[in-house]
Amino acid sequence: MSEPSAAVAAESLTKRYGPTTAVDELDLSIERGDIYGFLGPNGAGKTTTMRIFTGLIEPTGGEARVAGVPCTDRRALVEDIGLMPETPPLYDQLTGREQLQFAADLRNVPWETVADTALSLCASLDLRADLDRRIDGYSKGMGQKLSFVQAVQHDPTVVFLDEPTSGLDPRAAKTLRELITDLADGDTTVFLSTHILPVVEEIADVVGVLHGGQLVAEGSPAELTAAAARDEGDGADLEDAFLALTTDDGTAWA
Repeated sequence: MSEPSAAVAAESLTKRYGPTTAVDELDLSIERGDIYGFLGPNGAGKTTTMRIFTGLIEPTGGEARVAGVPCTDRRALVEDIGLMPETPPLYDQLTGREQLQFAADLRNVPWETVADTALSLCASLDLRADLDRRIDGYSKGMGQKLSFVQAVQHDPTVVFLDEPTSGLDPRAAKTLRELITDLADGDTTVFLSTHILPVVEEIADVVGVLHGGQLVAEGSPAELTAAAARDEGDGADLEDAFLALTTDDGTAWA
């Protein structure tokens, strides 16, 4: 298994659906406090990997741990993680405040314990004035903000974010990026999956590129960009690196 101190670790992690291999012998080690940008084209296996790490599905083979907890032990795992999936898990009939209280109850965390953090995050995201409105009256962006707050209000050791800035206006997206950086500065590990490459280039410490269920490259944004520049020419950026790495013959320099 990868280093025991790693916040997120996988060794030979594999997930098959019948004849289809969604995740193929994945080895991964993410240090505590890092922002890990997880990139890949549609169908690369990113969502499957995140679902394994968060205990939603079990792997076919290999091992995975988050905060030292086996990902097959969902009951123990839930205490250490936060999850913001691409489609926010919200109940339309609740108010925003009731949703956050419900999320705390699910973790057996008293609302009083997390209320200050939750309300502070809502204020930063210009959501606090809307907390007593029903969620069915929220915009997509407001739902995204609320989903982020419920994922992190309990101070998780590792938080998994899938397309967190989707549907946000530029100001809100900037604020959310700053909040993500603040989480990492506070020693929370952030596993960030997104197709918005400038977000990854701006805030990620390490980037992993998944293609065909396999990790085809890993390094800082600057390292991947420099490697792409050697292959693609001066002026290459993370997008060029991503495009080169996710073609069938584009992994030679990785």
